[in-house]
Amino acid sequence: MSELTYERVQTHLSRLKLQRMAQYVDAVAEQAAKQEWTYLAFLDRLLDLETSARYERDVAMKTKLAHFPFIKTLEEFDFSFQPSISERQVRELATVRFLAHGENILLLGPPGVGKTHLAIALGMAAIAQRNHVYFLTMVDLIEMLHKDAKEDRLGHRLRTLCKPKLLILDEMGYFPLDRMTAQFLFQLVSRRYQKGSIILTSNKSFGEWGDIFTDQVLATAILDRLLHYSTTINVRGHSFRLREKRKAGIFHDLTQPQKEDQD
Repeated sequence: MSELTYERVQTHLSRLKLQRMAQYVDAVAEQAAKQEWTYLAFLDRLLDLETSARYERDVAMKTKLAHFPFIKTLEEFDFSFQPSISERQVRELATVRFLAHGENILLLGPPGVGKTHLAIALGMAAIAQRNHVYFLTMVDLIEMLHKDAKEDRLGHRLRTLCKPKLLILDEMGYFPLDRMTAQFLFQLVSRRYQKGSIILTSNKSFGEWGDIFTDQVLATAILDRLLHYSTTINVRGHSFRLREKRKAGIFHDLTQPQKEDQD
């Protein structure tokens, strides 16, 4: 390849923003010459490198925009520690076929049992298939909405949260919701119904949602839409966070008072 041709190739790759191809064209050309590749094989290798690079950038950008508090995958989840969870069911959900019809996933259980880990892992699986994901705790949502209400931006917030293919709402039930937040959540769930999936984690059973919303009718209406097309996973087990403390004898499970203490 002449110097003029080489410079022209690099210019074309730069103009077309084929950065990875420009970076590896020398190495791939050398390998192709040594192994006597066909022109088509040479081009295929370069295109494969560029496609992989663009995919990696896309995943990195979508992961950043998802606002996860930390990154977790299913490979890091210890299913043996939480036998109440069906690993087969979770891995089926990780195919993210539920996104096609806007189906929801509800993860219920006490604090520390891995609900947020699973939610983020499924979010990462969705991003791996080029879907937009957004993660939000209920505390953050409440703060956002009170600020938006003062600035008359609730409508904008609603439209924004309806855009991601998957919305993750974490920690439902730790705090009661005021009426404005409850009504906003009803609108959000209604707008996303069968259009955009929601993964929701909660430490409350469905029967306790009336206490969260301070309005049984509104709680029932929200649950009706969330549960119509959904998968519910009840996690019953010990806290991952306290596992090491328990092993070291620093922490012991809280137990009910003995019968003689109750008399």
